[in-house]
Amino acid sequence: MGKRKFTAEFKAALVLEVLCGERELGEIASEHEINPNQLRAWKTAFLEKAPTVFEESKSAKEAARREQEAAEEKAAMLKTIGQLTLERDFLMKQAHEQNKAVRLRRK
Repeated sequence: MGKRKFTAEFKAALVLEVLCGERELGEIASEHEINPNQLRAWKTAFLEKAPTVFEESKSAKEAARREQEAAEEKAAMLKTIGQLTLERDFLMKQAHEQNKAVRLRRK
């Protein structure tokens, strides 16, 4: 039989059950046929990484803010490109009409 693999959700659920304190760690471990030392290791890792949960939300907000700024900048650039394209087309049409007029005068 191969090594069992546990999902992060399963590990978190067991650790939270241990932290609630309603049942002993050994009882929870035996119920799920897990070595108590393994469950202790998961608990330690969980508690060590707990503060990063709030840091991640802060970094996620920062990333969302940067993404919003990039979208606004892109929209402004597209507006400018559209305006410059219209101006170029207008000037090209004017230049074409002037060239036509000059050619007609020369005939």
